[in-house]
Amino acid sequence: QVQLVESGGGSVQTGGSLRLSCAASGYTARTYRMGWFRQAPGQEREGVAAIYAARGDTYYAASVQDRFTISQDNAKNMLYLQMNSLKPEDTAIYYCASAIATGNGFAWYMAEGYNYWGQGTQVTVSS
Repeated sequence: QVQLVESGGGSVQTGGSLRLSCAASGYTARTYRMGWFRQAPGQEREGVAAIYAARGDTYYAASVQDRFTISQDNAKNMLYLQMNSLKPEDTAIYYCASAIATGNGFAWYMAEGYNYWGQGTQVTVSS
């Protein structure tokens, strides 16, 4: 089992920045990919960014490319999402997710490809 706890959400104005953190605990040795997802009211959960634990390769949704940066600290079992130039459309609950090394074949942005989820943290961007 893996436990994920997000923090760092809040309310900012357009153009502001926030840094989300995700603390992972439990049996994290099999983690091969971690991701950030978000879900706005009435919308489906969407993949925002992902990072592969071993290689460090990163992937981003087109809507956040060049504004958001995903990073990890494997020694501390921490995942981060630096969000800059925030827009009202970034308002959502943000979730941290972990995929274990099962080779499930799902693309990084597909929620079905992740095994463990945090409880979410609210990000609100006002105009």
